[in-house]
Amino acid sequence: MAELQDRWLSVDEICQHLGVSSDTVYRWIDRSAMPADKMGRKWKFKRDQVDAWVEAGGAAREVREEDREGEVL
Repeated sequence: MAELQDRWLSVDEICQHLGVSSDTVYRWIDRSAMPADKMGRKWKFKRDQVDAWVEAGGAAREVREEDREGEVL
C-alpha cells in the first residue's frame, strides 16, 4: 500500500490534489521552483515534496511577487 502512496503523480493528479489549474502548476514550476522532475516530455511530482513546498510558503511566494508587480510606486 505504501508503494501506491509514494508513486509519482502526473500534472493532472497534482492539480487535483492542490485544487489548482495546470497553468498554475506550470507557472509554479517555472517561477517558484515547485519540486518537479521532467521524465521525457512529462512533469512528475512526489506528493510529500509538493506538500512540504506548499507548507514552506512556496506557492504563496509567487502571489507576493505578482502583487508587487502591480504596485504603483
